[in-house]
Amino acid sequence: MSKETPKPSYNKFGFYLFVATVIFSSLWASYFLIIENKIDLGEYADQTAEKKAPEALSSEETAKPWISSEGLVAYGSKVYQAQCALCHGAKGLGDGTPGLVPPPRNLVEGKWTQGGSSKALFMTLQKGIEGSSMVSFKHLSKLDRWALTHYIRSITKNKVADDEKELEEFAKQAL
Repeated sequence: MSKETPKPSYNKFGFYLFVATVIFSSLWASYFLIIENKIDLGEYADQTAEKKAPEALSSEETAKPWISSEGLVAYGSKVYQAQCALCHGAKGLGDGTPGLVPPPRNLVEGKWTQGGSSKALFMTLQKGIEGSSMVSFKHLSKLDRWALTHYIRSITKNKVADDEKELEEFAKQAL
């Protein structure tokens, strides 16, 4: 006596429900993208590409962002509030998110572990600090990272002198 192996049964209802969901989702997205035009996908564009410079900055400031200026410091303050204040605190005192190990650096006090020069701060923003909660901010534009560097240097009491020529050489090849 041989028994036939039963054929697998497919859940047709589940398949039709899946197809209907895909079609409905596509139509819904198309409606909002094409007819209503309420979804702006431009805000999700590649953030590693250089963004259009803020209107408040001069062409000189955007052409040579490694040279500190009042405009770059002010712009850096805005970037700081959006990107850094959560961990480092609104005033840079390291009093943002509690429980991070090691705790975020008090930027006003300084005590730099990676160096406090403009080059060192820019590199820290670009690479982060391994073994800490300081992540890389390479996703920010180069201009944003330079502006943050200038803002951090403007609030710190522990400024490290920059070698202007070395900084310019570094800036020209910095990512």
